[in-house]
Amino acid sequence: MESNHILSLPIVNEENICLPLVITAVSKYWGIGLPFFEAKEIAKKYPNIKGSIMIEGIELAERHGLISLIPNSTIKELKKLIDMGIPPIVILPGIQDTVQHASLILGYDDIEKTILHYFPEPDKVGAIPEKKFDEQWSEDDKLLLVLVPADILSEINLENQTKEKSNRLCFNAEKLRLQGKLTDAINTLQKALEINQSNSTALCLLGGILNDQNSPDAVHYYQKSIELNHRCYLAYRGLGNFYLKSKDYSNAEKYYTKAIEINQNRFGPIYKNRGLVRLEQNKKIEAKKDFKKYLEQMPNASDRTGILEVLKEL
Repeated sequence: MESNHILSLPIVNEENICLPLVITAVSKYWGIGLPFFEAKEIAKKYPNIKGSIMIEGIELAERHGLISLIPNSTIKELKKLIDMGIPPIVILPGIQDTVQHASLILGYDDIEKTILHYFPEPDKVGAIPEKKFDEQWSEDDKLLLVLVPADILSEINLENQTKEKSNRLCFNAEKLRLQGKLTDAINTLQKALEINQSNSTALCLLGGILNDQNSPDAVHYYQKSIELNHRCYLAYRGLGNFYLKSKDYSNAEKYYTKAIEINQNRFGPIYKNRGLVRLEQNKKIEAKKDFKKYLEQMPNASDRTGILEVLKEL
């Protein structure tokens, strides 16, 4: 019996913040070439942004004939899509100082129990054990992106259409936030919650914007997000950041630690932050360990020299 279910995807190397590599690869898979000059023009709206703006890539693909769906999903549905010949994109944790990234799934292996990821290199595939993949995927509420031609859309049956619409608004809100349109972003997230009040992603994003504004209301939204998704790393980290700014160092340490317990490698700077709050509590040995861990995960950190100076004094 065949153990592998693998799709053949084109090799793509060109990327732009408004045209993520995974969007280009899926579009080419469906025979649609997205114009790079268009992505470059859109990117001018985001001069200081690092990383991809997924919704800009989605909207570009839609303008050229594809249709998108953004549900919360399961491994079972993921496999079903692969077997239908549809390559799904998932939102997964990042590494170093990239907090999350989009990964293109090209297949699975039922015997090895692995999920296979796309790499833009010939004959290279990333394999993650199913259990580990499921744990990592759940940190961002198992968000899935499907891009397909219109005639294939009717073949896809989603369990909950309201979740899909609510998630789309989350992606739109993130775009508005990056454009500095914070009131519009908040209103968009509130609409997302009117459609689906149990949308952990929307609650976490709303908490993030309010946190940036130093509003204590951020705590409510983060905690609500965690109630709905106990593995919501970004909500725990957000609470840590809120309490750090509030100089409530014991609570900051508590929530940073909870985030790290979920994923030790997702975001290197969290160790620096926890080191700082431990230092404020005179926990010098623990702080030293955190600063060392930060430099281990962020070898090219811009503040490396300063952190090394702090370590010498501890």
